[in-house]
Amino acid sequence: QVQLVESGGGLVQAGGSLRLSCAASGRTFSNYAMGWFRQAPGKEREFVAAISWSVGSTYYADSVKGRFTISRDNAKNTVYLQMISLKPEDTAVYYCAARRGSVRYREWVDYDYWGQGTQVTVSS
Repeated sequence: QVQLVESGGGLVQAGGSLRLSCAASGRTFSNYAMGWFRQAPGKEREFVAAISWSVGSTYYADSVKGRFTISRDNAKNTVYLQMISLKPEDTAVYYCAARRGSVRYREWVDYDYWGQGTQVTVSS
């Protein structure tokens, strides 16, 4: 059973930084892609970033490119999302997700496993 547990959310002022973590367990993830999505109140869940667990290829939404960095630690089975220069519009619940296969998918329906989410609030 795949388990994804996010941590690291919180309240931060605009321009600040946060690092989210996603601890993955339950199987070997070498053939998996890991993604971060977010959902703000009244909005659809949207793609933020993804990484190929095996080769480390990364993809980002245009809205976060240059500000967010996704990475993984194979030894710890953990994926990170480093967020800098945060804006009020980054406020959302952030979810970690996993899918077997290609990292190129950006729709939430293409991901099979989800964490419980962690709240990120950016004040202006």
